[in-house]
Amino acid sequence: MPPKTHPFVEEAAEETRKGGLSRRDFFKYAACFGVSALVAGQLIGLSGPELAQAATMDWKGLEQESPFEIKNLLIQKAQDACAKTGCSVLNAGRGNPDFLNTTVRKGFALLTLFAATVAEKQGGARDIGYRRMKDGLAAEFTAFIKEQRGHPGAAFLERAMEYVTRDLGMDPDEAVFELTDGVQGDFYPDPPRIFPVTEAIGMRYLNRVVFSGKPPEGTFNLFATEGATAAMIYIFNSLRENMVLNPGDKVAIVTPVFSPYLELPVLADYGLKPVYIRCSEEMGWQIPDSEVAKLRDTGVKALYMVNPTNPTSVSLNADTVGRMAAAIREYNPDMVIISDTVYASFVDTFNTFGKELPENILGVYSYSKYFGVTGWRLGLVMVHENNVVDRIIRKLPRKDQARLDVRYRLTSTRPESIPFIERLEMDSRQVALAHTGGLSGPQQVGMCLFSLFELLDETFAYKKSIMDILRKRWTALYKALGLPEPTGDNLTRYYALVNIRTLAEKMYGKEFAAKLVKGHSLEFLFRLAEQHQTVCLPGVGFAGPDWSLRVALANIDEAACATVGANVLAVLAGYRKELGA
Repeated sequence: MPPKTHPFVEEAAEETRKGGLSRRDFFKYAACFGVSALVAGQLIGLSGPELAQAATMDWKGLEQESPFEIKNLLIQKAQDACAKTGCSVLNAGRGNPDFLNTTVRKGFALLTLFAATVAEKQGGARDIGYRRMKDGLAAEFTAFIKEQRGHPGAAFLERAMEYVTRDLGMDPDEAVFELTDGVQGDFYPDPPRIFPVTEAIGMRYLNRVVFSGKPPEGTFNLFATEGATAAMIYIFNSLRENMVLNPGDKVAIVTPVFSPYLELPVLADYGLKPVYIRCSEEMGWQIPDSEVAKLRDTGVKALYMVNPTNPTSVSLNADTVGRMAAAIREYNPDMVIISDTVYASFVDTFNTFGKELPENILGVYSYSKYFGVTGWRLGLVMVHENNVVDRIIRKLPRKDQARLDVRYRLTSTRPESIPFIERLEMDSRQVALAHTGGLSGPQQVGMCLFSLFELLDETFAYKKSIMDILRKRWTALYKALGLPEPTGDNLTRYYALVNIRTLAEKMYGKEFAAKLVKGHSLEFLFRLAEQHQTVCLPGVGFAGPDWSLRVALANIDEAACATVGANVLAVLAGYRKELGA
């Protein structure tokens, strides 16, 4: 008789026996319910050698999965171990930070209260208010703030509104109205692409964070999105719809990189061919000339990257960006550069392609990491008014132009004149529902307030505090590992990519390291989870070195960082006992 487990697992086992579910998927499913591979094998009728094989991990098969799927298995292993000992899981695999900005949240709450209060002034029944027009709204806001002097968010809101009217030159009534109406969320975003107040404030913020206060000539237009992930999906989708990227086209990807960005271009939806631009660990994760040369291929239609990087926590230096930009400028001037700059806020020195090649860049920024708002979904796409995508679209064959005219004619009598930045928003709602598109009003108001907080912080006090938190965690990890601590003004220290082979050589010599790497690197991570209840992600899943692991320092405190280092050494010591010198 097969053992009794969870009813869902038993149903899945029956489906597997009938051939409706693969064995591999069944073992993954069973593991989510804490069912061991041995028991799962018995449920589907395995015995003898087959059962013994099922009880061992299929490392080669597992390495094909996303590191975030592997993370779930590691968490389950760690939780199973904790259930026996009463310990807790140390999860260093999560990328969202454990720190967050509180001042803006208080200001947002107070602004919401103001919006509801002024709506009630025209209400005729309990719990009902009416949308306010803008005339005189700034004076009412000023009076409200004076009444709320003791509220923690009042001083911030007062300074923020002064900045909007004084430094951005916005009409006070118009600014207060857009923020008040936005936080109410009582209308579809209008215009759908972005509120004027959000675009003005957001661009001023990006000038500071991305361009270090020295933006290039010309105007950038913005599209507010549900975080950087939505921005990337919208960009790839719209480039496909507009025949800028077509199935079979090559796209260069700077690696190591956030693993979904490896997976996205090769999906059947896009069918793109990746060309990997590999950063060199020996060069401090910069890009050698041999890799830069790949950008000379005119068949490479786009360059795709996270800068500063995840998982290596390094911003490309001025030399690297300059060499890459020079290659594109000379050999491939129509290349589209898609750059996720979410970690730009965490470095002292950030070098962006937006300065070197402003017309080529489709810049993506997310507020999630710096302000601790992963769950708010706040992102921006930045496109230059003279961008290369518009030029490519204008050069398309007449039959392709006609096809696009049919697509966008729903929204304009002159569809050929619709710029790419507007098409992005339209395509995000499949054009037919473009008028209902755009990021929600409350989210856009949140984006404005977080931007204003940073713009008001003239001494970068908040940034210094965040960077100090990460620097201490970084130091604690490397001290525990006994490795020299990487330094430099282009480090975010948000993650650490630890090369286990390098660590093994330092601890026990090259002969031992050579023996170690004959095994599979994922086994190291599973031992770390099972024996020490510590979860890290495989570096190879980010196109990093095979024997490496990623530690997310933003999500664990200093003591936990030191514990991760100690536990990694303990696993290595276990291998030492097994393998010898």
